[in-house]
Amino acid sequence: MKPVIPCLPNTDLQEIINSYIEVLKVQAHTIGNHGLPEDQFYELGVFRGAIEKIRGQFSATMYEKRQFVSHVLNWLEDQERITSWFSAGESNRHDYTVELPSGRIAVIELKGCLDGHNTNIFDRPPHAHEFVIWSVCTNPAANPQHNVWSGIHTRLSADIVSRGQRVDGLIVWDWLCSTMGRPCPKMLVAPNRTTAVGPYQLPPPCLYVFPGTIPSPRNNPQPQPQALKDVEFLQILHEAFAGLEEEVNYVSFEVAYKGTDTTRQTKIVRSGELVRESKPTPIRRT
Repeated sequence: MKPVIPCLPNTDLQEIINSYIEVLKVQAHTIGNHGLPEDQFYELGVFRGAIEKIRGQFSATMYEKRQFVSHVLNWLEDQERITSWFSAGESNRHDYTVELPSGRIAVIELKGCLDGHNTNIFDRPPHAHEFVIWSVCTNPAANPQHNVWSGIHTRLSADIVSRGQRVDGLIVWDWLCSTMGRPCPKMLVAPNRTTAVGPYQLPPPCLYVFPGTIPSPRNNPQPQPQALKDVEFLQILHEAFAGLEEEVNYVSFEVAYKGTDTTRQTKIVRSGELVRESKPTPIRRT
C-alpha cells in the first residue's frame, strides 16, 4: 500500500534530536546561572519544569500558524480565487470564514499535528456550506504518517459519527513543507511546482475529501467521499497550487452495530488505489 501522506518521518533529524536530548539531560545542570549544585537542580525539578513550560509555550502559541493561513488566504483573494475571508475570533470553535466565488461559504478550523485531543474540539457552524480542517504541524520531528492516520481514523471519524459533525475535507499543509525539516516527495519529480506566497515557497497541499453526509449504521452505513469539485475550497487550493489529480485522497467510512458498540471502518483511496484501511473499530467516547 501507499503511505497515508507522501511525506515520511525525517529519520536523520530525529536521530539528531534524540542525541541532543541525551546530552541535554546529562548536561542541563551546567547551563545557566541558577547557582544550584547538581543534585538540588534535579531534585527541585528545574529541568523538568523548564521543559514542560517550553512545551506548553510551543503548544499554546497560534501566532505563526495564523500568520501562515492569513498569507495564503490573502494571496488567494489577491488572485481572485476567493471573494473574501475573515477570522472568526477566539469565541468560536472555528477559525476562518471564506466566501467563495460561487457564493458558498467555507469554514476552516485550524489544528496542529492531528495526534492530540485538540483535534476533536470543533463545531460545524450552521452557516457553513462546507467545513474543512486545516492541519498546521510545526514540529519538523513529527511523524506525518502516524499523525494523519490518527487524526482521520482515531479522532475525526469518531466525532463525525458520534456527534454528527460533518467534515467535508482535510488540508495538511504548512510552511515546513518542502523545507530541509520536511522534504516533500511531490517536488522530487517537478521541483518547479512551488508557489511564492509572502515569505514562503509552498508545494501543493495534501488534500483529503470526506463524505458529504453523516454515516449512520441503519440509514447511511457506507457514504462515499465527495468529488473534489464538490468541496469548492479544496478545489481552489488544488488548482491554485498546481495539484495533480493523482495526489488527491478520498476518505470513506463504513459504520455498523456490533453488539452494543458502533464501529467504523476507515478507507483512504488515492489515484484509484487503496492507501490504507482500518479494521472495524468501536467508537469510544468519554
